[in-house]
Amino acid sequence: MRTVESPDGTKIACETHGAGPALIFVDGALCWRDAGPMRPLANELSSGFTVTLYDRRGRGASGNTLPWSAEREVEDLAAVIDAVGGSAALYAVSSGAALALAAAAELGERISALVIFEPPYLGPDGREDALAYTAKLSRLLDEGKRGDAVELFLTRVGVPAQAVAGMRSSPGWSASEALAPTLAYDNAFMGDGTLPIDLLGRVTQQTLVVDGGAVPFMSTAARNLADALSAGTHHSIGGQGHDVAPEVIAPVIAEFLTGVVPAPSQPPAR
Repeated sequence: MRTVESPDGTKIACETHGAGPALIFVDGALCWRDAGPMRPLANELSSGFTVTLYDRRGRGASGNTLPWSAEREVEDLAAVIDAVGGSAALYAVSSGAALALAAAAELGERISALVIFEPPYLGPDGREDALAYTAKLSRLLDEGKRGDAVELFLTRVGVPAQAVAGMRSSPGWSASEALAPTLAYDNAFMGDGTLPIDLLGRVTQQTLVVDGGAVPFMSTAARNLADALSAGTHHSIGGQGHDVAPEVIAPVIAEFLTGVVPAPSQPPAR
């Protein structure tokens, strides 16, 4: 692991693996390098890419200089891009897609291409629920009720109540509570849940928007985002949920970015 310094002085933790074209992973809500889908995916892609994982502001080993702003998170990502050579493709998951798109609009050719998996833009029909979630999340965080804020998020994304109760009693729950303030960051990027048409008009990079195929509204969201981009392409895998298997998404990413499908990863030697 190493750190890079964002313009406001915040230290951003990152690590790089493999060899080949630069590819940076952008996590979604409650995820960081060691909690989420990116490390297993890095194992799948590092034979053909120089893969960089980083902890977004307020997560893992990264700092969290306040006040937060979307502009500062874009600056964080720009600092990581500079550290890997000044240009990179991005793979972004879920609400991380909103950060990746904002960065693409701002940083131009420093981002060579994007692959986005299941961006949770729910469209106009979901706007009222999104605004109600924003209000409740803000209240809970203002009151210091971090556990309740995490539960609110998990419930919103469809985790059953019994599963949430089990998570709250698990040893890992304290780590989730520590990340609770960053839920507001992801939520700010997502706004009212509708497509940010003005911002998307400034995204000119070739972009592949992927859905797993198992969740209909995610498929619709992916298709709508691809249609709204000037250089957007939609691809549905089929049979995959929001926690897409790394060995399934890896060939899709590789083929779009280079036209080359990586060899399957090998299990660790015993």
